Amino acid sequence: MIKYHENVPLMVIDVQKAFDNSSWGKRNNPNAERNIEKIIEYWNVNQRLVIYVKHLSNKKESLFYSKSATSEFKEIINPKPKDIIITKSVNSAFIGTNLEEILRKNNSTNIVITGLTTNHCVESTTRMAGNLGFNPVLVSDATATFDRKSINGETLPAEKIHEMSLANMNEEFAIIKNTEEILAMF
Repeated sequence: MIKYHENVPLMVIDVQKAFDNSSWGKRNNPNAERNIEKIIEYWNVNQRLVIYVKHLSNKKESLFYSKSATSEFKEIINPKPKDIIITKSVNSAFIGTNLEEILRKNNSTNIVITGLTTNHCVESTTRMAGNLGFNPVLVSDATATFDRKSINGETLPAEKIHEMSLANMNEEFAIIKNTEEILAMF
């Protein structure tokens, strides 16, 4: 098994109250937040860097509108003074932010990625991390997504979308591991 150095940051993407809104529909992996919380606790106990990413919108009708309660982090997110919070307005946490600079400054060749949702901001950020030369490790059971309608109107189940996203990224853009495997790698 690969063992990682201590300077590997944990990235927690868009774990916000907006995703509790029923308008999203059916979701897979109801334990994602519990697994994210477990990984955060491990990083905090071992005094490792946690980077929290928050999606904010200027559109008042958005669940991510910067002045709405739904744009706030879920209760499990409690950044420490040493942690970094990045705000973004698009899918990738690298666009319009200083994330790449932070990772390079910290010599963070590897990154552990968790968050919501698998096929949107998590996948966009993970792909870009891989394209920028970082080595992301995506935690499969510490992310989740929702059912979607296909262009033909068919309902695509969240679990299949999640699996497809992981398959798309596996070994090309990221290494895919589960929570227990991640904790064993450090």
